[in-house]
Amino acid sequence: MELMLNTAYEEDSRPPEPDRARIAAHDDTAIFFGCPDVDAAYAHLRSRAKNVKAPKVATYGMKQLYVRDPDGYNLCFQWPATQ
Repeated sequence: MELMLNTAYEEDSRPPEPDRARIAAHDDTAIFFGCPDVDAAYAHLRSRAKNVKAPKVATYGMKQLYVRDPDGYNLCFQWPATQ
């Protein structure tokens, strides 16, 4: 599978602040990715952005790392938690 995620703006034309009216509905959208090493994904993202929160295990047993992309969409990297 190949998946391309792209921001709404090219890097050289990105506004300093997101247009709040444009992204108002993005909070109810999430893309989930199977990620066998959630902790490695966390370390990688944390090295580039300090506001990344540590992964948590959901009540249904999935270890999940949620991040928000530049357009305000939720991305979740997840894998079954080991016992």
